[in-house]
Amino acid sequence: MDGTTSAVDKQRAKAAHSHPETYSGETPIRVNKLGHFVYEVTDVERTVRFWREVMGFIETDRNEHGMVFFRCGADHHAIGLTPGKAKARPSSEEGLRMQHLAFEVDDIDVLFRARDYLERNNIPVVFHGRKGAGCNTSLHFCDPDGYEFELYCSMDQIDETGRLRPEDQFHRVGSLEDARDNPLPEKW
Repeated sequence: MDGTTSAVDKQRAKAAHSHPETYSGETPIRVNKLGHFVYEVTDVERTVRFWREVMGFIETDRNEHGMVFFRCGADHHAIGLTPGKAKARPSSEEGLRMQHLAFEVDDIDVLFRARDYLERNNIPVVFHGRKGAGCNTSLHFCDPDGYEFELYCSMDQIDETGRLRPEDQFHRVGSLEDARDNPLPEKW
């Protein structure tokens, strides 16, 4: 590390001090399912072999950040591996280094209402928009301990052919408004 702190790290650190004692209003969030789990690993290729050969997951995609995505059903990914900063497995006191845990919601309207609710309650939102692999529209926020969670909708579905959306259709955007105003083709 060079001593700089990213904006996301600052938001995570702020989270522990910004959540109110009680939340105002009724939450618009209704989770459909546990979506995907992304975590840090020390050796991506070794862990790829584990998820493929031991767990029977299908490798779906890789991105320019060194992340690898696996599926066990039609969703583009259920597990995401990201290169970790640690040199060895953390001690039992430190536990797993989670990047984020994601939950599927019905549609982008829920994400807009959720963002409004989170902001009204001073809950740090660290990202909203569309990133890349899977092309899901998402909203990332922090719990009171600074752990990152994602609400998402419209994850690419992979059929039995395994055909993926071409990378030139990812169309990354940095806001829910841009995701809504620039929809992706439903078929590719």
